[in-house]
Parts: sequence; C-alpha cells; structure tokens
Amino acid sequence: MNPLAHPILTPILTPLSRVYASQIAKRNDRFDEGRGVVTLDRPVISVGNLSVGGTGKTPMVRRIVSLLREHGRDPCIAMRGYGASRRADGRSDEADEYAATLGDVPVVAQPNRTEGLIALFGSERGEAIDAVVLDDGFQHRRIARQLDIVLLDATRSPLDDHLLPLGRLREPMESLARAHAVVITHTERASDVVVNDIARAAQAVNPDLLVATAEHAWTALEIWDTTEPVAWLAGKTVLPVCAIGNPRAFVESVRASAGRTLDPIVLRDHDAFHPGTVRRIIREAQHADALVTTAKDWAKLRHEDPNAWPCPVAIPRLDMQLVSGAEALDRAVLEGVDAFRDTLES
Repeated sequence: MNPLAHPILTPILTPLSRVYASQIAKRNDRFDEGRGVVTLDRPVISVGNLSVGGTGKTPMVRRIVSLLREHGRDPCIAMRGYGASRRADGRSDEADEYAATLGDVPVVAQPNRTEGLIALFGSERGEAIDAVVLDDGFQHRRIARQLDIVLLDATRSPLDDHLLPLGRLREPMESLARAHAVVITHTERASDVVVNDIARAAQAVNPDLLVATAEHAWTALEIWDTTEPVAWLAGKTVLPVCAIGNPRAFVESVRASAGRTLDPIVLRDHDAFHPGTVRRIIREAQHADALVTTAKDWAKLRHEDPNAWPCPVAIPRLDMQLVSGAEALDRAVLEGVDAFRDTLES
C-alpha cells in the first residue's frame, strides 16, 4: 500500500520514517569509516538505486557485463537473490533471467555476497573471473567498489518521494554524495522538466556526478520458440501479467502495443506464482488472444505444461538505450576496472 495515496496513514508512518532515517544514517557512518568493508582482489562495479522496486537494474547490469566482455574481461554478477526462498528450486528470478540472456556468465545469488564470491573465486571457473558487477549494490556496502552507478526512475521521481515506510526511498538523495554516476531511467515516460530537475538535484548533492539518461523500449517479442516484432500485438486482446517492482511502465507498454487490454494481473514483486495464482492466470487468459509477461516472471511460469495455456505467451525483449552520457559511462566502467588492475600490478 502506498501511503502517499492514503493520507490517513501519514501521521502513523511519518515518525517511523524518521526512525528509519536515523538508522540509515548510523549505518552509513559506520561504512564511511570503513568498518565491516571487504576489499576483493578484483574490481567491482555496483549498479543500484535509492528506491524499492524496479528502476532498470537488470538491463543496466546486462549492458555493463556485455561491455566488459566486449573488451576482453571475464565478469561475474553478484546479487542477493530475491525470491529464491519462495521457489522450490531455490533459484533467484533475476539469476534465471541473466542465464537466459547472458549465457554462461557466473551468477552469485545469495544474501551473503562476499561468501558467495569467495567460493566462486576458489573454483576452477572462478579463477578466471576478473571483474564483479553487483546487482542492487548501492546499499550493500560490505563490498568495496571502484564505481557506484545509481539509477533514478523518472516516472517515480525521488524528489517527490519519502523514506520508507512513508515512501519508497531506501536512502535520501543526500546519499548520492558517495555515488560516481547517476542514470535517470524511463525518460521516455517523463517530461524534460522532471528529468532536468532530477539531474540538477543529484548534481547539487554531488557536483562530480556523471549524469546519464536512458530510455526503455521493447525491441521484439519471444513467443514460444519464435521471435516476433512488437507489432504482432497490434489489434489483439492482450492480458498483461507481472510481479515486478514497478509494474506501471510494463502495463503502459502493453496498452500502447495491443489493440485491447484486459484488466492486468499485477502481483507483488517476486511473487512465487503458486498453483492457485497460475490457475487464475490461465482462466483469465481464456478471454485473450495473447498473454504478455516479463522475462523474470516467465522464468517461473515457463515450467507449466505448454498445453495449459489457452493463448500464446509473449515475453517482450526489453532494452535500455542510453540517450545521453553513454560514452562517458562506458569509459568510467572500463577505467574503473583498469585502474584497479594497475593498482594490483604496481
């Protein structure tokens, strides 16, 4: 429940938000002093955000991993592994998505990322790893990093938000003082005024911040074992289904692409899609020409009997395109990795 839409909760949650702010400040003070921070023997690039919910971390991590591989690096991904505890196979939703899109890139998905990485480095495969990309790493300060990239969603501006539990912010804007780069995402769904206001506020906190902007776009649809253009949805009655942190952008994209949209089935982030939920989805899909869901959600739904689906299931291929700052951000990533290696060799 978003208390910003339910003002009756504001008097209750405001003092809790103040307590949360105090705890966050104390925690950050400890890390600022270096207490509890581990420095790995390979460079670390962190991708994170200030808020709960989706801002585009997965496509940004994919972009960075692909960039590193193009330049001869052998990176791995380290993440907390949200949703794994609710799945029978113990795997993380995002880990499955990375496996589907990045192939054999090693993924550490567990709450203690340091232990997971050390275990990976001690394996035959892990010996070759020469860079680490942290997924959702801004608040995971136990691992030192060479570059901190923070994503800010233009459709849910942090300037109009509050700290948990009153709002969605995990940290205040002032925390950008420790970041190296900010990427303002979903700019295709926000006005230039909003995007510029976010950029100015971020650089007011940290004048040295590299600021980039990004748009998200569907480039194709994966339908069973085939690939179709997004225009395949035109004229069709479509059922949107998702369990992601920021469903609004996904649902709006479905509506923009389809002929008619049924009432979306929007579940909590990382929902496990229990049998009762799947039966409900299949029942609603009987009224649709196609069901559209995210790659992360399909990682769980694809295990259902294909004959159970009453219509085709389409998974959009989501790409993040940097509108501005792409060259500077790529250069910062590569320089961060190279600078760390130079330090080790000197």
